[in-house]
Amino acid sequence: MNFAYTLVYVPDVAASLAFFDKAFGLKTRFLHESGAYGEVDTGASGTKLAFVDHATARDSVQHDYVAASSSTQPLGMEIGFTVTDVQAAYDQAVAAGARALAAPVTKPWGQTVAYVRCPDGTLVELCTAMG
Repeated sequence: MNFAYTLVYVPDVAASLAFFDKAFGLKTRFLHESGAYGEVDTGASGTKLAFVDHATARDSVQHDYVAASSSTQPLGMEIGFTVTDVQAAYDQAVAAGARALAAPVTKPWGQTVAYVRCPDGTLVELCTAMG
């Protein structure tokens, strides 16, 4: 088994793609003409990070779910990005419209981490690489 992708269910795919570009520098790789599905370019990893609108997601899953955008609390999952300068990445994300949740702090194991919440409700960790 190989990890292939993460899909984030959002109210507006194009808005999430635009935000991820502005906040994290992840350019849109693909946006379906329907606007219901889009991907960002995650670089050399090849792992896809994609966004799907709620109508399409609910049709696929065939069940309702908690939409991150309508939850007052972040969902119990996150997307993590490693960066060399956590403070600069955190500041850029907040300036782009992310909600600051946890300012950068260096953990006892030496890793610097910070958390923001995107306008679509996605919880994002910004951190230095381990090892």
